[in-house]
Amino acid sequence: MSSESHHFVATCPGGLEGLLADELTRLGAADVSRQQGGVGFSGPLELAYRACLWSRVGNRILLPLARFAATDAEALYAGARELDWTAVMQPGVTIAVRFGGIRPAVGHTHYGSLKVKDALVDSMRAATGERPDVDVEHADLRVHVYQVGEAVTLSLDLSGESLHRRGYRRPGGLAPLKENLAAAMLLRAGWPEIAAAGGPLVDPFCGSGTLLVEGALMAGDVAPGLLRTHWGFLGWQGHDDACWKGLVDEALERREQGLQAVPPVIGYDHDAQAVRAALQTVADADLTGTIHVERRELARLQAPAKASAPGLVITNPPYGERLGSDASLVPLYARLGELLRREFPGWTAMVLNGAGAELGLRPDRRWSVRNGPIQCSLERFVLGEKGPTAAGTADGEEEAAASLVNRVRKNRRRLKGWLKRTGVSCYRLYDADIPEYALAVDRYQTLEAGPWLHVQEYAAPKSVDARDAGRRLRQALGGLPAAAEVAPEQVALKVRQRQKGKAQYQRQGQEGRYYTVDEGGARLLVNFTDYLDSGLFLDHRPVRGWIGANVAGRSFLNLFAYTGAATVHAARGGASRTTSVDLSKTYLDWARRNLEANGQQAGNVHRLVHADCLEWLRENAEARRDPGYDVILLDPPSFSNSTRMKATLDVQRDHAALIHAATRLLNDEGVLIFSTNLRRFHLETDALRGLRLEDCTDWSIPPDFQRNHRIHRCWFIHRC
Repeated sequence: MSSESHHFVATCPGGLEGLLADELTRLGAADVSRQQGGVGFSGPLELAYRACLWSRVGNRILLPLARFAATDAEALYAGARELDWTAVMQPGVTIAVRFGGIRPAVGHTHYGSLKVKDALVDSMRAATGERPDVDVEHADLRVHVYQVGEAVTLSLDLSGESLHRRGYRRPGGLAPLKENLAAAMLLRAGWPEIAAAGGPLVDPFCGSGTLLVEGALMAGDVAPGLLRTHWGFLGWQGHDDACWKGLVDEALERREQGLQAVPPVIGYDHDAQAVRAALQTVADADLTGTIHVERRELARLQAPAKASAPGLVITNPPYGERLGSDASLVPLYARLGELLRREFPGWTAMVLNGAGAELGLRPDRRWSVRNGPIQCSLERFVLGEKGPTAAGTADGEEEAAASLVNRVRKNRRRLKGWLKRTGVSCYRLYDADIPEYALAVDRYQTLEAGPWLHVQEYAAPKSVDARDAGRRLRQALGGLPAAAEVAPEQVALKVRQRQKGKAQYQRQGQEGRYYTVDEGGARLLVNFTDYLDSGLFLDHRPVRGWIGANVAGRSFLNLFAYTGAATVHAARGGASRTTSVDLSKTYLDWARRNLEANGQQAGNVHRLVHADCLEWLRENAEARRDPGYDVILLDPPSFSNSTRMKATLDVQRDHAALIHAATRLLNDEGVLIFSTNLRRFHLETDALRGLRLEDCTDWSIPPDFQRNHRIHRCWFIHRC
């Protein structure tokens, strides 16, 4: 074994240079120096082999072969051509060349790699008469070219492919977290020390199990490169096979001894597919029996009962491609923070936060890292015996959070009998009952996925400090799922404020996830994430029920039809024909799908009309081209100035004209149901002379909304 010292460069993801430098120092490296995206170090060839086998955070181990200046592509070719490539590689091996740099004189990276490849091929062909083949994916020997300005460093890639590819993760799986980033999270969390003391590791969102495997390898003194079969140095003329095999034998012995001392490593996930993937990953890493994985909802997260020492909760929770874009993640992160505080006193927690959501805990350290294309915050928490729910949280606020949970549970008990008698499965559970928590909380029982919470936060006035409002919201979202018996993953959060102009039509998200709920036997589609409302106004449930029970053999007109829920009840109730008018194609398509979910088809019997209701009413009322209707539902928005409308709509200003136009389409003995959600609405009775007005507001407000009698106003109107 040669003791000759060489200079090497180890590369790593940005921000991990310090961890890599410490790792190489522990392996025995000399002259360790950090640089952007890597670490330089010196030592014998054995050290480079050891780094390939044992580095947990590095990407590549490079051996510089030549340094020269190149002002252009031809000079780059000439410099690479001067190297004696027969001393580097044998004839018949496949090659690949990678070119990169910082403001390189050869600005086109593909062209730069092509010129070095040409130089290598021409040199080998001239010396041996054979031309090496290029294999970008599985090359026997890889050449790394790095140019800073005009300075070129040409290196042999001893690792062959990135060291983060340990060999246990299958392609196309569910694991976007790279193995070396997972290892960096564990190192920054202090996992080696925690494991040595016997503390367990728990990952509540284990996905395909990368953090679990890396944690077990680290705790078990297992070299992360042991499963790999391909290395860049195997095609190198200077390879010392005896040295390498000796290091592998040593690593195998350490593995056998180390795995016996691994503390509990436990992974949970609510998704069955993720659990199956994690079990497969564990098996591929030859760690079955060392790592425990099971399907478990976040709400059931707790510390292992027989933990001999405080452990580590480490996780990469779900997040979207755009940071903070998915408001449904806010309650999930809040619930995670609450469980960490409550269930893991004395433990350490490490969270890769890519959602930009707050856990309601104060991290003791925070690092900025990149997970693929997403910039994330790596947050470490040291959980005290009590654990603050948030920075500066007062005892009074914690009591208020407890009072919110108690109120929700009290409301559930109060409604229990009514829900059982009526079969109502979607209802309002809480509506700003406590001033500190200005939320509207609706519970939906879906047929596909069980219960969901649809939480709407009323926009706080400017006089309320935004940080205080955010803290209270996190407290609420931390407690609501358990109080309502809903998984935190199935809580959707919206901010409720007055919608003006185009804003009332804009989507809130793009997930496209629809669920089916039952309302009096009608199957209706709801969407919790993409729109401000779910697609079903729960406070109008009695009106829809009345329509379904009173339209048999009668005609029904639904103006401002929205998603057509009332139309579905009319169709199921035996209406002779229905017409639903709305300006939104999205809502009309939703109405069509609602009809189809109930065995009804849009067409001649159940017409869906894409039109401005104001124009449609005016034209049909004047010309009476449309046959009359026995039941008409008129439930306009409070205000609208959509660019697709010819005029603005203000329900206070325009309601009398709307009602008169609608009653012109009303058959004798028919009824017009007029409803509005405008809180300060005043019915202009003088402008409605000639019509019989019956205020049915009290009847129309169901028990789950009776705390707020201003939720809507409702009249049954007849022609005299």
